[in-house]
This record gives sequence, C-alpha cells and structure tokens, in this order.
Amino acid sequence: MKKYTLQKSPFIVPTDDGKLIEEHFGNAINNNPELSIAHMVAPAGWSEPFQTPEFDEYTYIIKGKKQFIIDGETIVLEAGQSIKINKNVRVQYSNPFTEPCEYLAICSPAFSIDKVNREG
Repeated sequence: MKKYTLQKSPFIVPTDDGKLIEEHFGNAINNNPELSIAHMVAPAGWSEPFQTPEFDEYTYIIKGKKQFIIDGETIVLEAGQSIKINKNVRVQYSNPFTEPCEYLAICSPAFSIDKVNREG
C-alpha cells in the first residue's frame, strides 16, 4: 500500500467571477474536512465581499499582488510573500491591480462554503 497520495487532477471549483480555483486536497476533491490546499488565479479587477471564515487561511503569492482588508487594515502581498489570517476574522480579498494574481491557499479546517459567512 502506498504511503502517499499523488494529485494529478485537481477539482476545478465552478466560479462566475473569472477566478480559477483548483483544489488539490480538501472537501471537494477527497472529502478531507481537516485541510484544503488550492492553487488559485485571481484576474485583474477581481474582488469578493467581506467575509468571516470559520477556518485559518494561509496564502502564498506566486505571481502578481493580492490585497487583503483585515479588520479595517489594508495589506498588499507580492510574489514570495505569505500571510496567515486567523479564523473568525473579518476579511475581504481582492486583486484591484492590472495583472492576474497567482497564489496558493491552505485552509484549516478545510474550506467549505458554509464556513465562509460572506456579507451581502
């Protein structure tokens, strides 16, 4: 029996805002409620409403820039930078810049739409 899981076909999460979400591990791909790992590309001009997730989220920027508004503070991450946002913290994610942003997102426990608590 193998002692690893190789992911060659991530689950593409359907979106209507132009954002690419490829879940490699997590609820959508292998019913793992503990952790999700996703590769994402947010197009230029993309944004989400404010939300208060019930999970810790780690983000690592591969290319471009991503903006976070966390409890009223605006933070911009660039390629090579990362951030951990604690669960139950009000946050807005966006890419108000002119180039796409490619990044990895890791959520613990795993991302689930019912644990996001989006405003509006």
